[in-house]
Amino acid sequence: MRVFVTGASGHLGSAVVPELLQAGHQVVGLARSDASAAALEAVGAEVHRGDLDDLDGLASAAAGADGVIHLAFKHDLMFAGDFGGAVAADLRVIEALGGALAGTGKPLVGTSGTALFALAGFDGTLTEADTLEAGPRIDAENAVVALADRGIRASVVRLPPSVHSHLDRNGFIPTFITIARNEGFSAYVGEGTNRWPAVHTLDAARAYRLAVESAPAGARLHAVGDEGVPFRRIAEAIGRGLHLPVTSIPAEQAGEHFGVLAGQAAADGHATSALTSALLGWAPTHPGLIDDIDQGHYVDAAHDDTH
Repeated sequence: MRVFVTGASGHLGSAVVPELLQAGHQVVGLARSDASAAALEAVGAEVHRGDLDDLDGLASAAAGADGVIHLAFKHDLMFAGDFGGAVAADLRVIEALGGALAGTGKPLVGTSGTALFALAGFDGTLTEADTLEAGPRIDAENAVVALADRGIRASVVRLPPSVHSHLDRNGFIPTFITIARNEGFSAYVGEGTNRWPAVHTLDAARAYRLAVESAPAGARLHAVGDEGVPFRRIAEAIGRGLHLPVTSIPAEQAGEHFGVLAGQAAADGHATSALTSALLGWAPTHPGLIDDIDQGHYVDAAHDDTH
């Protein structure tokens, strides 16, 4: 299968591309810089130069492929304060990809997140059967699934808030480590019993491969390893790694300590991947979140980034 991958040189893409290649697929990766292009070529992938604003180019690359995995998102725009603009851009990309694949029966795998449900106040264990009618990025999930009605084998992989490994340099865990180092202690909110689902990057990559290979049209999938790690345990693992004290802070101080991530640090989410495992035969095989933090590569990377 010839697979077009957006976000191919990013954190998750840098695992998805080798996973596809090792399974015998050809990969065409979207690259907007010389460095990204070189990284893709180094592992044996073809390069499609462009970005998420080049809708015609994205459609052309999708039309020339046997399937598409859409990982990219305008995180730079989001972190600059224009989350709405990033969400709108993602919807335009999905429409362009869908237009190119309509009526072909080819697979298109999109990306969503379990944290969207936690932040929306979802109560209980999130399953693949649970949905939301609308919301930021939820609209993108629903738009991908709706492409099944246009003759596309469309599916969505929901990722937990922590996709962790040595490949993760800019996610939540590296950010929380930086905050702890700067503040002199690792914190959790209240009793720290709020839970975070998590998955190892390499396990997530395998879920995407299985989805593009065989997920049925309209499927919502979960790449969830740890179903819900208490945030206190995450804070304690960070504290161990940095040799810093671990402290509870009241909810009213979360914004001062965690900044824009205060909501995420206090959010409670529990998710299962049981239906995905039954459907695709997927199961996590790599270390869980706490064991991965305890390996020390996160702290070592954060230390290197400060020098």
